Amino acid sequence: MNSIMLICALTALSLPATAIAQPVGGRWGGGMMDQRFGSTQRPTSQPAKAVEVTAFQSADAAPLLGKGPITVAAANGADAEWKLPVYEAAVVDQLAKLGYDTAVSGAETGQIAQIGITHSVVVPEEQKRKPVSGAMEVGVSNRGSYQAMALNIDLSKPRKAIVATRLDVRIRDKATDRVLWEGHAEAQSREDDDGLDNGAIAAKLATALFARFAEAQVVPTGG
Repeated sequence: MNSIMLICALTALSLPATAIAQPVGGRWGGGMMDQRFGSTQRPTSQPAKAVEVTAFQSADAAPLLGKGPITVAAANGADAEWKLPVYEAAVVDQLAKLGYDTAVSGAETGQIAQIGITHSVVVPEEQKRKPVSGAMEVGVSNRGSYQAMALNIDLSKPRKAIVATRLDVRIRDKATDRVLWEGHAEAQSREDDDGLDNGAIAAKLATALFARFAEAQVVPTGG
């Protein structure tokens, strides 16, 4: 509000005295000036709240999953980001909760969990805008000359990009290289000034993905 009042004051001072309307007999006469203020409407795009999860499991793999030693490694061709402590730790934590022995490194037997992380821009970062924009119209009517000014005030900070982060995990049997289980989880978040909040996203994705893993291991009991 203070910014708008300041702009009005500066505008009035910069105009010739004859261009500012004066009340005469309760009506406006002589030069007239009409100032209209508005705010620029911003897009309402927000990151999706839901985590999308897809998973597949070999038909007879259930007895082999969720136990024994497992090693965490990068998927073939995966970006080096998978090795960030937050992603690796989030996956290892979930594997341990499922019953795997994660306190191994380079074991020749057991299973291997291959991890990949990818990012894609869903909504680009907003462009920087002029805080004040507008136009002025000057004309003559049957009541005299007039000036009309329309101003848009936007003092807001441009929004950062909305980014989708995807976690892929594939669990293989080391002896046969057979894929026992694989899945991916994807979630959206908005970048901040320091980039993505990898810690929060990693935990969110790993929790959602391995919740699906746990559901697949539940054996229905017959009635």
